Amino acid sequence: MLVWTKSGKAAVWIAFAVVFGVLVLAPFLVVIAAAFAGSWNGVLPSDPTTSHLQQALSGDELASLSVSLQTAFMGGLFAVLFGTWGALSAANTRFARVADALHHLPIAVPSVVVGLGLLVAFSRQPILLNGTKWIVVIAHLVLMVAFSYGTVAAALQRIDPSYADVAASLGASPARVLWQVRFPMLLPAVASAAGLSVALSMGEVGATIMVYPASWRTLPVSIFALTDRGQSFVAAAEAVVLLTATVVLVLVLDRLRGRATER
Repeated sequence: MLVWTKSGKAAVWIAFAVVFGVLVLAPFLVVIAAAFAGSWNGVLPSDPTTSHLQQALSGDELASLSVSLQTAFMGGLFAVLFGTWGALSAANTRFARVADALHHLPIAVPSVVVGLGLLVAFSRQPILLNGTKWIVVIAHLVLMVAFSYGTVAAALQRIDPSYADVAASLGASPARVLWQVRFPMLLPAVASAAGLSVALSMGEVGATIMVYPASWRTLPVSIFALTDRGQSFVAAAEAVVLLTATVVLVLVLDRLRGRATER
């Protein structure tokens, strides 16, 4: 730290705590308070209740949570598969920069544009996906593949290539070198990419709101719709459910990443 005096360090920490508390912590606390508020006419909420949370965990709202989990798992899984495949294929080739640019292209444009592009592209034959859940999954795949690719590509640059070279010199086939040498060393990065993709997918709304059918409404879209209708307390309860589910998923995937690292 560039500040050397105790009073200076204390001032820096106090300033950080104020900024972090106001910009990051306070919005979360307000959402949690609103989820359990019966009314909010003053500075603080009143008439505490769990009815909003019960509504968020029943009926169509619970179905939206199930849709979000399924979409995150499918979109995250496909993003990891495509991202890992792309990173392995482009590594140490003259097409590496082109592959980097292509994989990062979807996050260089607004997600709404990605959603509109998919909607226009897949609303007619020969590939008609508009009105199905698969256009939502593809939207999440397109948006998450850049993070999976980047995570695995960065890990590939840190791996010593001599391990694969030694295995190949001993007669191992390219497929065996990939499966038994390179892929196990990439497992922690693949697990990290999976966790990042699932977490980002759980909160994606920009592209989803452009393509989702009525039968496949994710939880963030449901929160947006409730807020738009003025049902802020139920929307806050759904936001708490979404936050809790995402944190649990990330913790589980982080534990799997830890086991992969130990191996």
